Amino acid sequence: MEFTSPEDEVLYNLYRETNLTTVYPHMLSGHLQGRFLEMVSRMIRPLRILEIGTFTGYSAICMARGLEKNGLLHTIDINDELAGVAQKYFGLANLENRIVMHTGDACTVIPTLDENFDLVFIDGDKEQYVAYYQVLLPKVKKGGFILADNVLWGGKVLPGSVTSDKETKGIQEFNTFVKHDSRIEKMLLPFRDGIFILRKISD
Repeated sequence: MEFTSPEDEVLYNLYRETNLTTVYPHMLSGHLQGRFLEMVSRMIRPLRILEIGTFTGYSAICMARGLEKNGLLHTIDINDELAGVAQKYFGLANLENRIVMHTGDACTVIPTLDENFDLVFIDGDKEQYVAYYQVLLPKVKKGGFILADNVLWGGKVLPGSVTSDKETKGIQEFNTFVKHDSRIEKMLLPFRDGIFILRKISD
């Protein structure tokens, strides 16, 4: 941590408020992952970003900071209870005009978006990862990137694990699905809870 650039005041306060006021604060990306997402976005310089799973908006802020000048980030969450918190911090980060929030099931919302994405971050319902992937891949530009979070799922997806809950099965199915998908290049990065880095190479 000491060799990673620190959070700014906006992200620090968002992290603190999330931990003080939400039931599952661990769902927030946090300092290290946030910096990783921001770095990836700044390297790609995307014009359009799609995020599945807004929560309190930490990861959206990080990725939006790497957008091209006229870029836009669409973020989707099925739960609107924390939308006010996210919107507040989008404003404090001066990103309220560059982030569009959507409420609903991502599999329903994504087909309504008339966009082609350079970067996608999947961090929603673990049971639906394959469904998310199938509906969003046609909207990812050739050469575009998809980042999928929690693909190690606390080690429960590793060989020998006897865990059989729906979330674990969903992540296992997703990992296997993308492993055999020839339309993408892929790399599983054992960072935090595991991030799959996928690059679309064909339709």
